[in-house]
Amino acid sequence: MDLQDQLKNLFPDHIPEKDESKPKPKSRFWLQEEPVLCKYEKRKGKPVTILEGYNGSDKDLKILAKELKTLLGVGGSFKDDKIIIQGDYRDKIMEFLQENGFKTKRVGG
Repeated sequence: MDLQDQLKNLFPDHIPEKDESKPKPKSRFWLQEEPVLCKYEKRKGKPVTILEGYNGSDKDLKILAKELKTLLGVGGSFKDDKIIIQGDYRDKIMEFLQENGFKTKRVGG
């Protein structure tokens, strides 16, 4: 006899309600409580977007960097727990991160 049967025996008149809440979409990345900082800088006269504050594993950071570079069709790298994307794509990056369940914070400009 499982829990549902025991509850039916204790409360025969009760009609259980269906759970209407949406389940959270399972993310491919490790999610965190702190927001990911999305910065804009110029390096050697060229614009770059820098993502800081992701404290997942290096493997997840590498996957996230690859996903972003593929989405935007640009180059970039990751080192020292930062993702560096060539060009100013803060809006698109923040939209992608929010769709995947991350909290983001825009820094600078």
